Amino acid sequence: MELRGKRVVVTGASRGIGEELARQFAAKGATVAVIARSVEPLEKLAADTGGRAYPADLMDRSVRDGLVARIEADGPIDVLINNAGLLDTVAFSAISPADIDGIIDVNLHAPIQLARAALPGMIARGSGKIVDISSMAGASCTPGVVTYSATKAGLTHFNACLRDELRGTGVGNLVVELGPVDTEMQAMLHSHGPTHRSMVRLRQLRLIRHLPVPRVAASIVRAVEKDSNYLRMPKRAAAFPVVAALPRQMGRLLLAGVDRSSN
Repeated sequence: MELRGKRVVVTGASRGIGEELARQFAAKGATVAVIARSVEPLEKLAADTGGRAYPADLMDRSVRDGLVARIEADGPIDVLINNAGLLDTVAFSAISPADIDGIIDVNLHAPIQLARAALPGMIARGSGKIVDISSMAGASCTPGVVTYSATKAGLTHFNACLRDELRGTGVGNLVVELGPVDTEMQAMLHSHGPTHRSMVRLRQLRLIRHLPVPRVAASIVRAVEKDSNYLRMPKRAAAFPVVAALPRQMGRLLLAGVDRSSN
């Protein structure tokens, strides 16, 4: 995809990967629409990139329901990047029901609902890209991040199933499965003893390493430009999601040639 002149929407854009994605897409000539709860840093980012800020709390269903229409009132969406995420670092038996709801709303409900709202316009134009920022936690089990891991497994599977349904429409999608990245969220992983010890073990086994935000963002931008379907970082840990994806690949083979039209 040629990014110059395209309109790219990034959720969770006030900091971390989302902020860097907005800056790098803007540097490629794209117009960025940025979404986050934090108004001040979001508006600064929009000013820095020549984009537009859409402050929104993705935990609020009523806000999610009208968000895409609000953005499309200012122009079509070419790329939707579902980057916003919440993390739990606590034993599941101790997490509050409100925190469970918030994590599921932001990590799973929001990406699915925003994609559903953006897709009709993309399909009508015969082009577009849905990008879901997932995690290798969705393909493995680490103590202390049970709800987070479940939402990322769901997001990855949603993206895979959606890809099959979008075949032939001109609209593509990309799932990004990441290991630890140098962000504030990553630092939270070390606040819970069992999670911290698990991360230390995986580093000792050389299966993970902390990825710098600019490198991650640059890889995502390149994946969008190349119309890739998958991006897994770091590559040394890619075996986890690859093995987890084998049943989906088998399903594709079994359903090859099935008429997917709505008739």
